[in-house]
Amino acid sequence: MGVRREGREAAVQFLYQRDLGGDEERVAYYKMRGISPSARRFCDEILDGLAASAEAVDGLIRENARNYEFNRLSAVDRNVLRVAVWEMMNCPGTPPAVSINEAIEVAKKYSTSDSGRFVNGVLDKIRAGLQRPPSAEVD
Repeated sequence: MGVRREGREAAVQFLYQRDLGGDEERVAYYKMRGISPSARRFCDEILDGLAASAEAVDGLIRENARNYEFNRLSAVDRNVLRVAVWEMMNCPGTPPAVSINEAIEVAKKYSTSDSGRFVNGVLDKIRAGLQRPPSAEVD
């Protein structure tokens, strides 16, 4: 598994745990999970970024998952969407198609058989209307 995939998966899992009422510290979580230092840095970037922009990220998801009540989305799908939306908004070196594909794969791995299609549909709508900063580098 690549470093960035490991970081994305760790972020989704940490957010999922937090949504279910867990209050574990990141350091303890990283030790328990055995995450590599490089993946940890990317996971921290995602989690810190989401903490600073949660309203904007969740707002985009709400707007584009129109037939779904946000709080009724599965915790896994909701957090996969959060990580991917944050990445599409803040990582100009990562093409949106890569963020979407990674999200689909994580959703398929940790959620239901229909989650990949659902995540793809929501993220594709978000990508269509997203204003991104110019790319500085390619991942």
